[in-house]
Amino acid sequence: MRATSDGYGDGPWEESSLENSGDDEATRAFTRDDLVLEDPTSEEYGHTREFAREGIGEDPFVHPHDPSDQDRTTQVFARDDHLPPAGHGGAFAPHKGEDVEFTRRFVRQRLPGRGSLPRDSGPEMPDDVEGGSSWWETEPPAEPSPRKERAPRDQPRRMKKERRFRVRWVFAFVLIVVLLIPPATWGWVWYTARQDDRDPSDVIIVLGASQYNGVPSPVFEARLRQAQALYLDDVAPIIVTVGGKQPDDAFTEAEAGRNWLIDVGVPAEQVVAVEEGADTLQSIVAVSEVFDERSWETAILVSDPWHSLRAERMANDHGIDAGTSPARSGPSVIERSTQLWYITRETASLWYYWIFDDSSDINVNAA
Repeated sequence: MRATSDGYGDGPWEESSLENSGDDEATRAFTRDDLVLEDPTSEEYGHTREFAREGIGEDPFVHPHDPSDQDRTTQVFARDDHLPPAGHGGAFAPHKGEDVEFTRRFVRQRLPGRGSLPRDSGPEMPDDVEGGSSWWETEPPAEPSPRKERAPRDQPRRMKKERRFRVRWVFAFVLIVVLLIPPATWGWVWYTARQDDRDPSDVIIVLGASQYNGVPSPVFEARLRQAQALYLDDVAPIIVTVGGKQPDDAFTEAEAGRNWLIDVGVPAEQVVAVEEGADTLQSIVAVSEVFDERSWETAILVSDPWHSLRAERMANDHGIDAGTSPARSGPSVIERSTQLWYITRETASLWYYWIFDDSSDINVNAA
């Protein structure tokens, strides 16, 4: 089918296109050409009528689907100056006074308005006709862009729950780690206390403890005996004693230890006294300076079992490749309660060193 919406005519349709049309009953065509009236007795006379504009009633542009039109025929008329003003016939009324030949086709169904598409699917109409324009003037409306699927209403709530669930897991993990750190450190102190490293080294370092006017305390004496045993086993050729003194003391810890080793048979030239250090960290710092002067690298630390881990960490932090061989006798290892106290004390002192890079202020004879 072919219709115009701009008021201007289209070229005449070829006669062949009207023959045997499937829309023969639904389509009517008329032209301006002077046609000869058909024989009223023919079969086609009931479907098509030809007339001139003269003699037409008040409204010649009666829609072919008007219920009053019982014949449902196609009317053919010629254009003249009796055209009504533009707009009278809707989208298909030409402007009065324009001399334009055109051919129109009307269908039984109501035609769509300007710029709109037919509501039902009919015969497919060509886009262009020779001598005319497209059957509607405006382009078909663009298809609306598909809307983004909205998330279900419960999705934000579910995401919030999942986020809260993750936060809870992170918080629980951190809490577990915090709670496990002290027991883990406590176990590390206990494990190191049970190690006995006897690898050949440059020196044996004996950490100082209390002494009474040049006589080592029982704790200090137990450390010196362990150093003597390592020396006799050829673990290292030199023993280093380290430790300062209190304000009222006549002897330093290092001096008292050196004298004891010489008295038990260790050659004096094989014993070096480093008479500095009021705590473990200060003693390690003083020994590290001697290491730099004599180009020593490795050492075996001798102290109480529970003090070994902290002393080893401090020595390694100051450039001394150290192992541990703690004393297995003395007051610090006699009773279970004493052992638990020393392990707990060393656990707190080790964390104090890691956090503040200093020795703790807890003083016991074993330190």
